[in-house]
Amino acid sequence: MALTFHVPDMTCGHCVSTITKAISAKYPNAQVTADVETHILKVDGVNDSGALIHLIKEEGYSPTAH
Repeated sequence: MALTFHVPDMTCGHCVSTITKAISAKYPNAQVTADVETHILKVDGVNDSGALIHLIKEEGYSPTAH
């Protein structure tokens, strides 16, 4: 089951790349899907939404569980 987040300040491919690299560094088996138009980020393969929110915030973004 994928965890879904709303990341309003994820606005471009660079944002997606930054977030994806950070998640992949800690969770190598995670699958990240992002839509910059809707600001929705989906992460499959990780069950700890709190840890993901913390990780994304460390990269400078403002995620909320969706």
